[in-house]
Amino acid sequence: MFFTTKSISSEKSFHDFSIESISGKDIVLADYKDKVVLLVNTASQCGFTPQYAGLQKIYDRYKDDGFVVLGVPSDDFNQELSNDEDVKKFCEIRYGVNFPLTSIQKIKGDSAHPLYKWISGNTSVIGQPRWNFHKYLISKEGQILNWFSSMTSPTSEGLLKQVEQALYN
Repeated sequence: MFFTTKSISSEKSFHDFSIESISGKDIVLADYKDKVVLLVNTASQCGFTPQYAGLQKIYDRYKDDGFVVLGVPSDDFNQELSNDEDVKKFCEIRYGVNFPLTSIQKIKGDSAHPLYKWISGNTSVIGQPRWNFHKYLISKEGQILNWFSSMTSPTSEGLLKQVEQALYN
């Protein structure tokens, strides 16, 4: 199931931010202009952690068409490993993840990463991450198209239809 975002006019876009990668380098989100991005807050010790496999599957399926999955490990729900290196190893070994991952980030509250503060200001209260594996679909222009709860599988028909619509229309 998916839900629309509230429409708030904002001068900023997803592309105006950068975020540290899991290997310590900057990911400049302007590099994702003209790409569709699925932004997902992740955790290694969660009941939804097997969604990594589905995220990798859709990344492999659509990456050549301009699609990116961007995983944002977070311990905001107390289910992430303690350091970036352990998260990276876990994701690579357990799920074969090769889509971009950020360093461990705060995604909610006053100490949230500026990207997530921007998202918070551009989605309804029910669109805020309530748990790990909350997903935001970002347009080629850097706007939030939709959000999907943790309960939505990355390979669900509804999510895939929205990804394809964003990529091909």
